Amino acid sequence: MSEEIVNTSGLKPLGRAVLIRTYEVEKVTKGGIVLPSQVSDRDEMAETRATVIEVGSCCWDDEPTPRCKPGDRVLFAKYAGKVCKGTLDDVTYRVVNDRDIYLAITGEKSDE
Repeated sequence: MSEEIVNTSGLKPLGRAVLIRTYEVEKVTKGGIVLPSQVSDRDEMAETRATVIEVGSCCWDDEPTPRCKPGDRVLFAKYAGKVCKGTLDDVTYRVVNDRDIYLAITGEKSDE
């Protein structure tokens, strides 16, 4: 279940790198408490779900089929990769190794 994704970040993953955008981390609890930036930054780094933005040219070369493609929602290794800001859109992304992506998320329960 992927959606059409266009990479507007100004970043291009190379080799086995995968550019992902992690899910938004809540800055305010459901009870209305505003979380300090240290807590939300730590939680953002620990988030393990993301949307694939772009894959490097050598990703999964040794496998029969790619594990994922742009637009797929995935689960990846906790604290994997490098956090970076898009040079064109100023959005926070992560660059992870293709081996750090473990599964595709095909459905999620709604919080509503």
